[in-house]
Amino acid sequence: MVYKHIKVPSSGSPITFSNGKINVPDKPIVMFIEGDGTGADIWGASKAVFDAAVQKIYGGNKEVAWMEIYAGEKSLDVYGENQWLPDETIEAIKEFKVAIKGPLTTPVGGGIRSLNVSLRQILDLYACVRPVKYYTGVPSPMKHPELLDIILFRENTEDVYAGIEFKDGSPEAEDLINYINTKFKKNIRPNSGIGIKPMSEFGSARLVKKAIEYAIANNKKSVTLVHKGNIMKFTEGSFKEWGYKVAAQEFGDKTITEDEVFKNHNGIVPEGKIVIKDRIADSMFQQLLLRPAEYEVLATPNLNGDYLSDAAAAQVGGLGIAPGANISYEVAIFEATHGTAPKYAGLNKINPGSVILSGVMMFEFMGWNDVSKSIESAIQKTIASKTVTYDFARLMDGATEVGTREFAQAIIKNL
Repeated sequence: MVYKHIKVPSSGSPITFSNGKINVPDKPIVMFIEGDGTGADIWGASKAVFDAAVQKIYGGNKEVAWMEIYAGEKSLDVYGENQWLPDETIEAIKEFKVAIKGPLTTPVGGGIRSLNVSLRQILDLYACVRPVKYYTGVPSPMKHPELLDIILFRENTEDVYAGIEFKDGSPEAEDLINYINTKFKKNIRPNSGIGIKPMSEFGSARLVKKAIEYAIANNKKSVTLVHKGNIMKFTEGSFKEWGYKVAAQEFGDKTITEDEVFKNHNGIVPEGKIVIKDRIADSMFQQLLLRPAEYEVLATPNLNGDYLSDAAAAQVGGLGIAPGANISYEVAIFEATHGTAPKYAGLNKINPGSVILSGVMMFEFMGWNDVSKSIESAIQKTIASKTVTYDFARLMDGATEVGTREFAQAIIKNL
């Protein structure tokens, strides 16, 4: 495809898929969206780490051909008014498959819709994947943050994030209220805002399937379905039931339910089996605080996963060091999980850890595992040496506070 504003690197080659398997050339074209607010600060620092790590591991035999695509405020400068998410950005992502992005502006209460949600829905990025683990030395409110080491798979396209809602007093809301009250004998108050929470077996099952596949590939012991099915019986309750169904039907030889373990095996998990269990969402918050070591892989509906992943990140140091990915069958966008923090833009102050660790996930996705391990190890060494950005330095005794670029350079020295 010929693009109007996107410049395709002449020396790189696209990442492709064949029968569901990724094919990565020696010089893959990887897209990036710089991001709004502090996006320019953290992207520049992160890219320096990525390039240094690839050079360190492959010595020039492999390298990334970076290609900038546009969304958010920078897109307005390039494409013009109201072009927050240009069509050619979507087409480029479909063609070149793998992208990484900084934070994007999301107005509260009005204006444009969330760009992050739009990307997920337009591209059917049905799985939000967020690993949460502790790096020694990171300031944490927990006594034993090292006990938390989970990866959360959040359904990314349905639930209340489907965007089906109507403002109080609007004709659509009033029509819907009247219909429900009359047809189903309910008692929704007049002038209520109305939202619809769709959850399908298709959407839920493919998310749980991806979580179980990850557990099998990475020798995990359990997958926990997180839901509020005791109250929302036919949405979140169904998520739980569909999760157990896909585990039994597609992975019956590799999985066993928690109930079966206690009923048929005296509480001892048979060798080679992954336990499928479920927890009520509010209980799960407590479990991660009180018994974090008992959980490894979590599968959640959309809203619960949003809350839970952020809360878990707080236990190990906050969103500044929390990576994330949005993945479909052949497209993946890796992203910072924090906001744009515009008051810090251009100050060389913000922690780039979220984007850098999202890059770790990206290189794993590409099969460049040695690059991922090198970056993650270097981050750990840098933090352990107490060379950190202000968000950590203010909470650590004896820390050396450095800027965004200097933190990246310290990581590069530790590669």
